[in-house]
Formats: sequence, structure tokens, C-alpha cells
Amino acid sequence: MIDEMTINAAPIRILLADDHDILRQGLKLLFEVQPDIQVVGEARNGKEAVEQTLKYHPDVVVMDISMAEMDGLEACLHIRHTCTETQILMLTMHESEEYFLHALRIGAAGYLVKKAAPADLSMAVRTIAQGGAYLYPGLAKALIKAYVSAPATSHTPQTDTTHPQENPQKATLARALDVLTPREIEILKLVAAGHTNQEIADQLVLSIKTVQAHRANVMDKLGLHDVTHLVRFAIYHGLIPATL
Repeated sequence: MIDEMTINAAPIRILLADDHDILRQGLKLLFEVQPDIQVVGEARNGKEAVEQTLKYHPDVVVMDISMAEMDGLEACLHIRHTCTETQILMLTMHESEEYFLHALRIGAAGYLVKKAAPADLSMAVRTIAQGGAYLYPGLAKALIKAYVSAPATSHTPQTDTTHPQENPQKATLARALDVLTPREIEILKLVAAGHTNQEIADQLVLSIKTVQAHRANVMDKLGLHDVTHLVRFAIYHGLIPATL
């Protein structure tokens, strides 16, 4: 449900990029009835998507992967380099892990398959526009599998051999979780396990805005910049299993 504050705020400006005219027009009709979303441009291929993004500077580009002249992945890469404030939501028929992980690595903030419900698409746009990430839940396992085997980063600390009696992993986790509330820890686990904001809200009987606020607080307190770092943090510290 959209509250009055959301309606009164500036609308989310989106660009639609899909090479199928009928589908693109259908998406436009879907978004036009959303009071907080405004379609500012359309593109038939990746090249046009880049050009239209440079022209209109939308908040979110909703883009297919398979398009002529320049595909959505290449267009995503160009847009992320030239219009850093614009977020990308991949809306595609591809459910393969390869496409999904590649899209995340080049900067897409969301990935949704075309068989998803219209409400999921609208929620994805709103989540991404507010700085969050929206991932198709069915592909959460792929994200976890990819990042559990990735090289360590500053968010996956190494064992300190100078203190063999201490477990640095547990000590680091204790310090990190000490800054989080019990509700934030609960939401951290659910986000890392691949649940959408809507699913978390339903499960915990909270509003979407409350879930988004908790999620943003978790990212800020832990110094995590995106959902992929959050997943790695949760797996490394044993908050969720490495396999679901």
C-alpha cells in the first residue's frame, strides 16, 4: 500500500528499455496508474537506452537483457559509468545464474524475471529508487553460492594467528552485532537469505517502510554498501547457511 507521504513526494522517474513494443507499452500502462512513478522515456535497444538515460537522467532504468544493437548488460555497464545516480533494474526472461550474477557484478541494482507479478515489479522499482537492491528470490541460492567461494574482502576478516586462543571470527561478529538491535539482526538474516522486502514485511508483520528503514540501518551500521556484501557477511559469520 502506498501511503500519503509517498504520493506527495516527487515521483520516481523511470526509463523503459525493451525491444518488444507491445511489452514496453504494457509496462508503460502498468506504471502510469502508479501515482508515485513516472515514465520519462522509452528505448527499443541498449544503444537508445544509454542515449535516453543521458538525456533524461531517470532514477531507474527498467531494462531487458536481450536487445538488438547493444544488449542490456552492455548498456548497464555504460549507464553505470556515465550516470552513476541512475539505478538499473534488469527485467528479463533469463533465469540463468550466469546472467543474474553478471548483471550484479556490472552494477545492476535489481534483477527480476518477466513472469513475476506486477506488484513485484512496482515494488522493485520503489526499492531500487530508495537505494536498496531487489533480487528475484528464486536466484538467491546462486548469489550465496557465488559469494561463499569468493576471495575475502575487508568484510571477511582473516584469522589473527598472533592470538591462537581467541576466535577472531566470533569476536568480530560479537562487536558487529552489538551495534544492531534484535529486529535489525532478524532482518539482516532474512535479506541475506534472499527474501524480498514484501516477504519480510509479511513475515514480521511490519510495513514496507519499516523494513526498508531497518535494512538501511543495518547496511549503514555494518559499513556494507550493497546486498552482495551483506550476503557475504552473513554467510561468513554463520548467520545463514552457505547452502539453502
